Amino acid sequence: MVISISRTRTIHNLVSKLSLLGRFGTNSTSTQHGFSCWRGQVGGNPDGILCDLRILFVGLRFESSRAEIRGDDDEQVTVQVVDFPGGKVAMSSRMRFISASDDQRVPCYRVLDDDGQSIGDSPEVSKETAVKMYSDMVTLQVMDSIFYEAQRQGRISFYLTSTGEEAVNIASAAALSMDDIIFPQYREPGVLLWRGFTIQEFANQCFGNTADYGKGRQMPIHYGSRKLNFVTISSTVGTQLPQAVGAAYSLKIDKKDACVVTYFGDGGSSTGDFHAALNFAAVMEAPVIFFCRNNGWAISTPINDQFRGDGIVVRGQGYGIKSIRVDGNDALAIYNAVRTARQMAISEQRPILIESLTYRAGHHSTSDDSTKYRPVEEIEWWRKVHDPVTRFRKWVERNGWWKDDEESLLRNNVRKQVLAAIQAAEKLEKPALAELFTDVYEVAPSNLREQERLLRETVERLAEKYPTEFPL
Repeated sequence: MVISISRTRTIHNLVSKLSLLGRFGTNSTSTQHGFSCWRGQVGGNPDGILCDLRILFVGLRFESSRAEIRGDDDEQVTVQVVDFPGGKVAMSSRMRFISASDDQRVPCYRVLDDDGQSIGDSPEVSKETAVKMYSDMVTLQVMDSIFYEAQRQGRISFYLTSTGEEAVNIASAAALSMDDIIFPQYREPGVLLWRGFTIQEFANQCFGNTADYGKGRQMPIHYGSRKLNFVTISSTVGTQLPQAVGAAYSLKIDKKDACVVTYFGDGGSSTGDFHAALNFAAVMEAPVIFFCRNNGWAISTPINDQFRGDGIVVRGQGYGIKSIRVDGNDALAIYNAVRTARQMAISEQRPILIESLTYRAGHHSTSDDSTKYRPVEEIEWWRKVHDPVTRFRKWVERNGWWKDDEESLLRNNVRKQVLAAIQAAEKLEKPALAELFTDVYEVAPSNLREQERLLRETVERLAEKYPTEFPL
């Protein structure tokens, strides 16, 4: 038991307050700091000693302790402020539990309403930037639609769209520098698109051909680009978060004018890696932006089955991280929030948490049918009322930067590019079987060489069961 008292207490008052511990004698010994030690019965030990608490807890620097009287005349409470490790803490005689959550939810930052009208101060965005943002959002939308159909036709094995989250992708990317390092989840192809990843490069990865940077060893949509500072996607949920903190700390050590941005969904916030990463980043003061795409669903698990608190944004404060909630369907709000967060992360050398409230308006992936766990009417309502592409287009049009004929031309051109890229990707050879065993070790160990030998023997023995387009 630790008992904190004000130095203004007299010995007699102290003895009466300590009656629960037993009776104390009056043989006290003064110290130079105004505290005393008393010998007497403590918890059944007749020779127990209650002494200056600094002797027991060196971290409690009572040199800076002070007693304060707070409250009105009818009810005054003496509160001692203790310089506890981590900061000063006010001691109170009132017992009060912190509420589970505030009565009001944390507000969501927004610049454009659902009709594309500014409701407050808009960030400065040039015509060139705004038009590129909108064009890339449309490109991502068209590309997703065609690649999704290609999977349904059996031309690729898997696909995952960003439907409803185009603004999250493009607007956040537009606010960053090319020197900033991206640790994605898997619904951020728009970040790559903004940075210059071509439609042909997307197609090559999805088809796993010889032009695929991953040499066909990853599932479709698991993109990566060293040139564009985009770390290769991993299917395992949440693993990118602590990795991003480590990369950010290296930028801090090297004094780079850059930060790390890591994306994850609401499901990713339910992993242990999320909590470890936030604490790691806060303690190490790493310049990393945690960008959560809270789209309401972790595949088929709704957010109500994941947590009871007010979403993700409130978790930042528990780790000592500045946080903000943003309308994930408002491109200008995302752009401004990420741009400001980047400035803070670099100039103040600190982590920032952003929670974007959006909605996954498509299925989780081609392996999912979301109509099995949510009503079709809900999906259609979000697509019609809260579509981020339509909202941003209205704002761009009001500025006189976009017209209907440009819209038709853009969509037709992108469609032609995607179809041509798919045809070209299909014609390229698949990587050789030997590539399964490269790029990890400079010299392959014996066990890996043995695995390769056994695989080759199996393929040769059962050649009729293996596709012929994979060269040995």
